[in-house]
Amino acid sequence: MGKVIAGTTMSLDGFINDRNGSLSRLYPDLEALRETELLQEEMRTTGAAVMGRRAYDLAEGDLTGYEFQVPIFVLTHLVPEQAARGQNEKLTITFVTNGIESAIAQAKAAAGDKDVMVIGGANTAQQCIRARLVDELRIGIVPVLLGEGLRFFEHLSSEQLELEKTKIMESPGRTDIVFRVVK
Repeated sequence: MGKVIAGTTMSLDGFINDRNGSLSRLYPDLEALRETELLQEEMRTTGAAVMGRRAYDLAEGDLTGYEFQVPIFVLTHLVPEQAARGQNEKLTITFVTNGIESAIAQAKAAAGDKDVMVIGGANTAQQCIRARLVDELRIGIVPVLLGEGLRFFEHLSSEQLELEKTKIMESPGRTDIVFRVVK
């Protein structure tokens, strides 16, 4: 069985977007990011993804050309009326309205032996972390200081989460660190 992996890219001071919600300084070259060892590995080993509704909305309902060509389970309170564009025999969209546990369970079933990638925002990842559903955290650090914005690890309880560093990868413009969640 694959792992449940949550991750993000953040500034050196811990923000995943700036005070205006922009990601541009964290992703100055998306094409270069697609060529990194980490993203190439993730695309090979991911069997399904759980996405937050905000991340889905950022794509404006169009996942054409999305790097993860796998079933995607969008965690939401309200299913959009219009179907997402870009779906095909590999990339399907399922809206999940009954909580993170259900979204992860459905994604695991779809992924089979491959990993489930939790993508798209702090809130969805925080829900997974609080529910102890995450097996691995992958954090990309970009050498910029945003000063303020949204923090990935904000709003988590003071419960201790024990992590073991398993891998560090250097790419142009970023450092990726992989942590195993000790259970």
